[in-house]
Amino acid sequence: MEIIKKSNSIVGNNSAECSTIEYSFINKDIDLCVATITGRYPQKGYCKNRKVKELIYILEGIGTINLKNKKVEFEQGDAILIDCNEKYYWESSHCKVAIICTPAWNKEQYSCELD
Repeated sequence: MEIIKKSNSIVGNNSAECSTIEYSFINKDIDLCVATITGRYPQKGYCKNRKVKELIYILEGIGTINLKNKKVEFEQGDAILIDCNEKYYWESSHCKVAIICTPAWNKEQYSCELD
């Protein structure tokens, strides 16, 4: 078993519209991030994870995840699975989401693209 106390989490910002709390376990098979989104993220284009699927649980709020050809509305209590290499962006006036990646997320596998 491994536990990460909130006091040992890593607080960050992906942008002015996306703040994060990261829980990175010693075991790199899985990780957890809690993100708060207040606007469009990324501000332009799309983001994608080139290596792993992302399992997202909506903790609070409402909004949309916009794919290339699809707009998906979400609300508190919904779960969303984003496939590897699937391009998307968030839109919400305020939402908080839990994101689980397996294997663990890292910045080399993640990108934001204008297309």
